Amino acid sequence: MLRSTKVLIESAILSLQAKPIALEFFAGGGLARLGLSAQFDVAWANDIDAMKCRAWRDNFGATGLVEGDIAAVQIEDLPTNPALAWASFPCQDLSLAGDRAGLTGGRSGTLFAFLARLAALCDRGDPPEVVVLENVKGLLSSRGGQDLAAIFRALNELGYSAGCLEMDAAWFVPQSRPRIFIIAVRQSIQIPIALLSHRDRPCVFQTPAIQKAQAALNTPVIDWYLSPPSASPRNLDEILDPTDGGWWNATKLSNFQNQLSDSHRARLEALLASPARHIGTMYRRIRLENGVKRQRAEIRFDGKVGCLRTPAGGSSRQFWLVVEHGDLKIRPINPREAMRLMGVPDTYVLPKSNLAGIKIAGDGVAVPVVAWLSEQLLGPLVTCARDTAPACLKVKAHPRELA
Repeated sequence: MLRSTKVLIESAILSLQAKPIALEFFAGGGLARLGLSAQFDVAWANDIDAMKCRAWRDNFGATGLVEGDIAAVQIEDLPTNPALAWASFPCQDLSLAGDRAGLTGGRSGTLFAFLARLAALCDRGDPPEVVVLENVKGLLSSRGGQDLAAIFRALNELGYSAGCLEMDAAWFVPQSRPRIFIIAVRQSIQIPIALLSHRDRPCVFQTPAIQKAQAALNTPVIDWYLSPPSASPRNLDEILDPTDGGWWNATKLSNFQNQLSDSHRARLEALLASPARHIGTMYRRIRLENGVKRQRAEIRFDGKVGCLRTPAGGSSRQFWLVVEHGDLKIRPINPREAMRLMGVPDTYVLPKSNLAGIKIAGDGVAVPVVAWLSEQLLGPLVTCARDTAPACLKVKAHPRELA
């Protein structure tokens, strides 16, 4: 009898020590998992892309991964007692560089399949306390704000209240990558006051674009508070792979020079005249000049690279520019460098194909952004939601009523 009681007590202690379960929808190569893993047990994941699923298995094993269409996921496939559902749903129809079909598009519209799975969890009596939707900044203005409003209404109907944050990966890594995070919590959860922003304590991630988009919504909005990180991003010299010798030949360099506008050429010539070492990046873009479309090479030397994208050609390809002692070298960013720019450790097993590696990085979410969000907001929310002790100071009121 005593031994049985001891076993029960030990089991209860282990249960309390176990990390809460997270579900990773639209998992890709598992970059969200890397960011969540310190706070959560990502016990289940789903993606339809076979290449990305191979990379996921190569890095995390096969357990918990369901490969296939999210619309085919059955409620029986999902673990019980999930604390968090993460969904980095496809962005192509929402991107400012895309066709802007919004949630009516075939790719970004898969969000509705995720919401159906979330509804099934609610019907099972097992809703996750926290839901995170991640996408490009174009989500805020997609179809004149109708898509954002539709998401908030859908979450509200499922028993969630939500608010947005705009977080740029440049806070954490040397890459310009602004992304929108919709963080939703069960309406029954009493939110800790420390996690709410107000007039006397604004949040840097509550950008003017977020404030404008949320002001236009007709549903309740939570104004989240998230402090900025104190650490500085790595510099580009630390990202650059010294073993990659794929630098362009003289012919390619000459063609590049011909694609520069006058202003970009002047900027490059000034750097070439300097004895210092400068590292920058370059995109190729089609620009309309005097009614004629021209391919232009556009450079930046501000210590950051442009937003990584999938390798579909055109402006999706990004290149290093290294200037030193009057010499110019150019080559493509390789997959390992792209992963470093996403905050992924070098222990991550890359696909054999370079294009596949670039695609996983370009479609992914920056790992340290997820880790910071998880540590500072998602983890504390789940802890307070599951904490029965009175020590957790909470507030039920809408944050704007506190200002």
